[in-house]
Amino acid sequence: MKLVLPKRSDGKPAETITDDCQQITIIGANGAGKSRFTAKLISTLNQHRVFRISPLQAFFVSDKPDKLPHSIDSQYSKAIENSPFLRDNARTQFDKMIEVLFHEEMQNLMNYKMKSLGKTPDHPLPPTRLDKLLTTWQEIFPDNKVLHRQGQLIFSRRKNSDEYSSAKLSQGEKAVMFYIGAAIIAPEKATIFVDNPSEFLHPSIEHVVWDTIESLRPDCTFVYTTHNLDFSSSLTDSTTIWVRSYNSEEETWNYAVLPPNSKLSDEAYISILGERKPVLFIEGDATHSIDSKLYPLIFRRFAVKPLGSCDKVIESVRSFNDLKDFHNTDAYGIVDRDRRTDEEVESLRKRKIFVADVAEIENILMLEDVIKAVARFNGRNPNNAFESVKNNIVSLFKSEMKAQVIEHTRHRVKRITQTIIDHKADDISEIEKYLAELPRKIEASAIYQRYYDAFSYYARKEEYASILKVFNYKQMIYKSNVSAFTERKMRKHEGSRNRYINNIIRILKTNDENAHIIRDAIERCFKIAHINKE
Repeated sequence: MKLVLPKRSDGKPAETITDDCQQITIIGANGAGKSRFTAKLISTLNQHRVFRISPLQAFFVSDKPDKLPHSIDSQYSKAIENSPFLRDNARTQFDKMIEVLFHEEMQNLMNYKMKSLGKTPDHPLPPTRLDKLLTTWQEIFPDNKVLHRQGQLIFSRRKNSDEYSSAKLSQGEKAVMFYIGAAIIAPEKATIFVDNPSEFLHPSIEHVVWDTIESLRPDCTFVYTTHNLDFSSSLTDSTTIWVRSYNSEEETWNYAVLPPNSKLSDEAYISILGERKPVLFIEGDATHSIDSKLYPLIFRRFAVKPLGSCDKVIESVRSFNDLKDFHNTDAYGIVDRDRRTDEEVESLRKRKIFVADVAEIENILMLEDVIKAVARFNGRNPNNAFESVKNNIVSLFKSEMKAQVIEHTRHRVKRITQTIIDHKADDISEIEKYLAELPRKIEASAIYQRYYDAFSYYARKEEYASILKVFNYKQMIYKSNVSAFTERKMRKHEGSRNRYINNIIRILKTNDENAHIIRDAIERCFKIAHINKE
């Protein structure tokens, strides 16, 4: 794939995107020229490899049909020419798409019948693209049933025997059906341009819908045009084109290209967002940290923004909320536990900074419910998988316990010392007084003993949750062998740690019940589940 972007307003050479990326996002404020930018980009491509998906074209009658060679309108016109049975009065692209798929269904059925004429079929009727559409749609809406009847689709609820036509589907249900079906009938290796991909979709399913559609068409590149930053920021592998403004006289644009996993600048957030979901500031960078890959998939009610350091997260939450009179957005933060005491954690939570009830970010992936969900998703026995992992982690903790006690003691002494030294003093004698009191206030041996007694108890009683709360051990995922216990088929080209993390990411991109279980477990661990619950 090669995309040559439109001319720049500043006279610099137009940029070219040559990466084999499946996602490209064109963002910008309303009126910035996104739609014209997209149209210009389409005009530069091989028209036989371009496909458009527009929610407005889907459900509203237009007197300007899409003239691209493989558009829904073009495929429908061609189908009418080749079929005396196809109705020619479909007016919206949604209806035309359904007719195109029914036409293909009829052709496949007739071909199968002719090949089997006078003999017993030696193979079943192969699945069609209509079958793929309906199967995928029911995976997203599992409470719905779909029936074929006399060239029509008839729907019903699993808990209700009443039947109805597609006209009585909700707008969101129809939109999902259109998006899936349109992508299915797009040409091979197409560049699929999607205008306003979150239109008609509830925020809770929009990511599931497009992740599912992309998995159906891995041969295609998806170009999303949107002003919804919550949607664009959730596309973790997307190359983002930020359109700032348009010069209509010269037909040039002021735009910037951000590589995949780049965080948008503050300027982009300010110019685009306006009202949106609450912000969740997190530690780490947008490219390499586990946080930035996992948290957008876990905390989908929030706009997740990586900031780097713990101090920057805390300061940004405070500053953002201090300016509440100027915007309608709440800000929260997530920071690592870093051996903080329960009292320190509670103090942070009162300031809208959430800290997990585990020692490291990796530890949230080792929660009992998370391990069981991964095992269950992969067809393994969840109880057996968890018990095996638990036994390994308990053994690891016992072998590392003395080192952990020393680390916690050292960290606690450092915190106490810093608190005393940072205390305000008016003269040198007061400073010397504080320093003289250090040995008495610190009591390193007593601190060590408290940690040793607590950790020994956790190890003896095999208190798994308590161990996760205090066990700072970067190799836990690898050494616990959790990947082997929760997977059915090992992928040798990846390390076991990456396999397990990528497995969780893959599950979170689905609408599977195990994805919901993982999210709920992690939200409970952060005590964040009550915030803005939809």
